[in-house]
Amino acid sequence: MHIFVAEIMMTNMWNGQTNRNTVVRPATQANRFYTGDARELSEEVDSLLALHRGDTVYRNVAALIVPHAGYYFSGNVAAAAYMAMPMDKAYKRIFLLGPSHHEWFDGASVNTEADYYATPLGQVKVDRETAYKLTTDGTDLMDPVFRYEPKAHDREHCLEVQLPFLQRFFTKDVPPIVPIIISTNDFQKLRRIAEALKPYLTGENLFIVSSDFSHYPKYEDACQVDARTGKAVESGDVEQFIAALEENARSGVSGLATSACGELAIATLLMMIDSTFEVKHLMYQNSGDAEESDHSRVVGYHAFAIVRKASQAFSLSDDEKRMLKEIALSSIKDSLRSEEFDSSLFTLHSSLKRKCGAFVSLHKHGRLRGCIGHFGEDVPLHEIVAEMARAAAFEDPRFMPVTADELSDIDIEISVLTPMRRIQSLDEFELHRHGIYIRRGYRSGTFLPQVADEVNWTKEEFVSHCAQDKAGIGWDGWRDAELYVYEAIVF
Repeated sequence: MHIFVAEIMMTNMWNGQTNRNTVVRPATQANRFYTGDARELSEEVDSLLALHRGDTVYRNVAALIVPHAGYYFSGNVAAAAYMAMPMDKAYKRIFLLGPSHHEWFDGASVNTEADYYATPLGQVKVDRETAYKLTTDGTDLMDPVFRYEPKAHDREHCLEVQLPFLQRFFTKDVPPIVPIIISTNDFQKLRRIAEALKPYLTGENLFIVSSDFSHYPKYEDACQVDARTGKAVESGDVEQFIAALEENARSGVSGLATSACGELAIATLLMMIDSTFEVKHLMYQNSGDAEESDHSRVVGYHAFAIVRKASQAFSLSDDEKRMLKEIALSSIKDSLRSEEFDSSLFTLHSSLKRKCGAFVSLHKHGRLRGCIGHFGEDVPLHEIVAEMARAAAFEDPRFMPVTADELSDIDIEISVLTPMRRIQSLDEFELHRHGIYIRRGYRSGTFLPQVADEVNWTKEEFVSHCAQDKAGIGWDGWRDAELYVYEAIVF
């Protein structure tokens, strides 16, 4: 029977059920991996965090990789990970990912039953709505990757040992957690888990992967093995990570049982990130670094922070702008002649090969004649301008296709877009500088920054018009929608 304590407190469930007892997952690892005395635990965690008070802090931490051994052995390295975050950062929820040390179930177990996880320092709320959503959204009912396996959570320590650090690090309430235990050797299932979690890898959420590294080689061998694994993690490339694990396994190092007990959770995280993230290695130690520890049989500990790269300024020279306008016009002319546009006829600077979004607007005697754009950062700029110019001329459903006779009266306006950035409040939106992109469910809409120059709207009216007129979700629909901002180089 799995271990959950039900408090006699009646609550209304987020899924509409009523009269359900609050369920608290107890602190099963107190007095095992950390002290069960609340005062001593607070003092111990605070002292570990204080050791890293002067360390580098990264503003845009998206994820951490943190060890989960007893605090005497790995607490210093764990503290290095937590202190890499800004203390004033607010997260909506924290996804805790770790390995199963006791149960095998070929998938990912999300704790959808517990309302809270307990520690000697109090209770941490579980985001049961998100947990339940993972088990139902996009899941292959014939072969689900997310489900709830109670035994995977009952005795598992890898997630619980992170909670006292979270409770002492956050000055206010700890954000609700989504506890996930991963246990599968099926790479395709790991990829499906990563794909399901990736939409949550936004600025409002934090991911914490709980993992120790080498298990049981002697001290010197652990340093070498862990250096190889750590370098692979730092690359951010899941293929390099897997190759490092395989190389370690073939190395014949005596006593090496695994290079990373949380390898499945780490691989999942690496499949979620892309070139907009970078992995920062923060600290390495192993259990042999603790006082009076055995050097003949150790466990390795790394700390990493996965950080969103700052948006790099993007500019275009006058020559590059002129080249893009020539490309747009040539694309339209070639279509009118039923010829295929050939970009090789143009000398392309490196900026024109950068992948980014763009809109092309056509005006005739000052009036709009067509406008089509693409937000994605998956096509080189010169290609997207050619494609959007052709689409604006012939595929905008609001207008008849452009004819050869009127081409001399057409003005071309190009808006090159910077990467979109998720915002949580209109306080982050600047009228005239930012364009707005609103998405709720399958509906979405946008206003380019220059729209603000053509109307006399307040910031809230600008967003409300976009929600109503473009996204079709009503005047106040933006309030519970996803909001993104971007900038545009317009010429």
